[in-house]
Formats: sequence, C-alpha cells, structure tokens
Amino acid sequence: MPQQVPTVSAAEVPDDAVLLDVREDDEWVHGHVEGATHIRMGDVPARLDDVPEADPLYVVCRSGGRSARVAAWLNQNGVDAVNVAGGMGEWEAAGRPMVSETGQPPFVR
Repeated sequence: MPQQVPTVSAAEVPDDAVLLDVREDDEWVHGHVEGATHIRMGDVPARLDDVPEADPLYVVCRSGGRSARVAAWLNQNGVDAVNVAGGMGEWEAAGRPMVSETGQPPFVR
C-alpha cells in the first residue's frame, strides 16, 4: 500500500510557504511561484542538498502527480514535505500570484 502523503490544496498554501517546484524547465519558465526553488523531479535525489529547508516544504508540479511522488520520497529521506494537490493548474485557477521568465504574462503549461 502506498504511503499517504500530506496534501493541501493550492488555495491552502500559506503566503509565506517555502515551495519546491519539480516541473521541467519549459514548464517553469512560463509560470511559477515567485521565490520557489526549481529542481526537476528527476534531479531531486542528486540535488537533495539544494532542497530548501522548511517545516513543512510544499512540493508542486503541474497537476499534483509528480509532486506527490517527490514529497513521498522526501518524507522517506527526513524532509517534512507536503504535496500541493492540483499543482500549478489549481494554483493558477485559484488566482494565486505567479511570475514568468519569458517577459510574457505567466501561465501554466
């Protein structure tokens, strides 16, 4: 049976939350949470030292699937991680603030 991962909706993430965005580079540049740390899902194990310290750390992807897997892995490795259900899609739908790296208005792709 898979381990239960602590989960909150995008609307419930505190304004001062520490976020880890595990999406791919092309997803990140179009829209992300300002101040979030970006480490692609596949790079997290090798870059564990780069994962920000937080209690808890909120993990986000596009829809919540990848972030749930990363949050479970982080929890098994001593990090207090919480999955953001619905991911950046729900974040955008909830009207939460985002920035982009493209000079264009941010969006989730």
